[in-house]
Amino acid sequence: MNISLKEKKVFFASDFHLGAPDDISSKERERKIIKWLNSIEQEAEAIFLVGDIFDFWFEYDKVIPKGFIRFIAKIADLRDKNIPVFFFTGNHDLWMNNYFTKELGVPVYHNPIEITIEGKKFLIGHGDGLGPGDETYKILKKIFTNPFCQWIFKWIHPDLGVRLAHKWSKNSRITNLSKNEGEFKGEDEWLWAYCKQLIKSKHFDYFVFGHRHLPLDLPVGEKSRYYNLGEWVNYFTYGVFDGKKFEVKKFEE
Repeated sequence: MNISLKEKKVFFASDFHLGAPDDISSKERERKIIKWLNSIEQEAEAIFLVGDIFDFWFEYDKVIPKGFIRFIAKIADLRDKNIPVFFFTGNHDLWMNNYFTKELGVPVYHNPIEITIEGKKFLIGHGDGLGPGDETYKILKKIFTNPFCQWIFKWIHPDLGVRLAHKWSKNSRITNLSKNEGEFKGEDEWLWAYCKQLIKSKHFDYFVFGHRHLPLDLPVGEKSRYYNLGEWVNYFTYGVFDGKKFEVKKFEE
């Protein structure tokens, strides 16, 4: 995929976690996200939403999770204005399938993708399951992404299925501040380690990930950088590339 900016910019955001930790705060966050999207749409050549946009998402054959209608309507509005929007699944919304593609014309990616923007090579993805460590989650991801397991879950009534999923989500890093996930881990930053290993065999100018929940801008070799987009429960940060430089910024209303 190649993107030419035509004097515009490409925007990146991740980890909105719509639905967490409760309805009231989630609706407030949803309104803030829409304000951000409103503020960038005039200069956006494309928008990448890089996983965990929803704190839980499962597409039954005829049912999608209740809520987030303002956000979904805004995505529809952006597409009606011919602004490309790209969705990536994360560890919380990995059960997203083709609803957004069919209804809104928004492609959904389940793995990192390589793209070129103004001649610069990007690797973009949510980041879950990459790099060293976190073996328990890697096993769970294989289970959750197994078609048979998804088929079994589909037969749970949505009221019960969504309730179970939200109960599981309460143990997540975004709602459990006691796990010190906001601290920079130095050489133990697993996505940074993943980038440094990958650059040995293939060059990218920019690695852009979410999942970590901590805004980061770190060198990868001499000519590459790793950016983490942070999250929208505490930081309200996003990435922007203008064709010359990439920046992680905070949205201020």
